[in-house]
Amino acid sequence: MNNEVWFRPFVWIDYRLAVLFTVIIPIILLIWAFVQKAEAIQRLLMIYWRVASLLAITIYLMIGGFGVSFISGLMARVLIPISLWFWVDLNDEIEYQANGPLKLLFTSWRWATTVYCILGALASIPFVVCAFSETAIATPYCRVWLEAPLLFKEYFHPNSKPAFLGFLGIIGLIIYVLYLSYFVLVKLGKQGRSASPQ
Repeated sequence: MNNEVWFRPFVWIDYRLAVLFTVIIPIILLIWAFVQKAEAIQRLLMIYWRVASLLAITIYLMIGGFGVSFISGLMARVLIPISLWFWVDLNDEIEYQANGPLKLLFTSWRWATTVYCILGALASIPFVVCAFSETAIATPYCRVWLEAPLLFKEYFHPNSKPAFLGFLGIIGLIIYVLYLSYFVLVKLGKQGRSASPQ
């Protein structure tokens, strides 16, 4: 469809890396952490999943063709590394945990995901323009980013209309922004960089 877009293969590589780093590996790590009763890793991964849910919201916004998805996608890439390193108490607990395969894989994943998200955020900045113009989002330059979400729709929601799925994305985004605002304005002042409530 958008064969004239030279960076199309890189967009698809990015989506594949996103599935690997932000879905598959953290699911494996979370199950492993529960089995080994590694509480600090469990807690950090639960925080990660709450923050990373913005990526899932972004997919549904893209299915609906909403330009705001380009901003939510950028914000997800910014917030995920912050969520992985922000908590002083969890960082200390993980640091002093006995060395083993779980800790090694978790630490490797945390660094790899941080680098991936930072590079992805920088690469997505030129596409923020897609968020502010219906004319822009209709161009191959922007629409190439919607191809993978639309394929996702065909696999997992074949009988749903894109407008309905986009509406679900909007609802999810509103809830996410409200929760994030509550955390920043209320909870952060109370508990600081501790993941445990004071």
